[in-house]
Amino acid sequence: MGNPVAHSKSPMIHDLFARQCGVLMDYQRIQVDIGGFDQAVSHFAAHDGAGLNITVPFKVEAWNMCRRDSNSLTARAELAEAVNTLKFCDEGLVQGDNTDGVGIARDIEQNLQLSLVQKRILIVGAGGAVRGVLGPLLECGPERLHVVNRTAEKAVTLAHRFNQTGFDCITGGSLDRITGQFDLIINGTAASLGGELPEIDPGCISSHTLAYDMMYGDEPTLFMKWALDKGAEKAADGLGMLVEQAAESFRIWHGLEPDTASVISFLKKY
Repeated sequence: MGNPVAHSKSPMIHDLFARQCGVLMDYQRIQVDIGGFDQAVSHFAAHDGAGLNITVPFKVEAWNMCRRDSNSLTARAELAEAVNTLKFCDEGLVQGDNTDGVGIARDIEQNLQLSLVQKRILIVGAGGAVRGVLGPLLECGPERLHVVNRTAEKAVTLAHRFNQTGFDCITGGSLDRITGQFDLIINGTAASLGGELPEIDPGCISSHTLAYDMMYGDEPTLFMKWALDKGAEKAADGLGMLVEQAAESFRIWHGLEPDTASVISFLKKY
């Protein structure tokens, strides 16, 4: 469910997972009118729907829904303050989860083979997309995770919130006051969708830096091209994250773990 949702690759991804695992399922895009989210979910559940993925702009509404009426949230969804996966439980209750952070962590550590233990991570942006992935990234044990934003206060507030949950390696600050080099730089803004580039100091890139754009497209994003031009070792977009977060949703619904590498490879050639 989302708005817009016609561009979503999720039906193809879940169809490939289902074929792998021998699961019979019908996964479709559902365009939801702004203001009609609760009604759309109720309608879906009343017609024997088993599970939902939620995309923009309804992730916070889904989170609020799961805080009401005896519904429930997983710990990671509670921390993210956003829900992208709904599971319908007994007696009509709904459990909300967030698989975005698991998706990006698995893509970076397993598919791109960069262990995040004791690494220095820079994340650009302090919106909902970033908030949704911070918990699982911090659980990977980085030396430092620094969040920067054009409005520094947003980044500082976000970092402080995660400090209070026991993660003392996270800091926040201004986009124009980045110091030092980083092993991983994540563009968590939507700038790439508009062909724009965040104003990042190229001095934060070294010859062993992985530049990761949470957005994805048919061609390398402007951020990826910029990072490679400035000397980054490798650059990747968010296609792997998309597949990995979908796999975690699939596991939540079906109790099965599909092979993601073959699906990522297929989508890159598609």
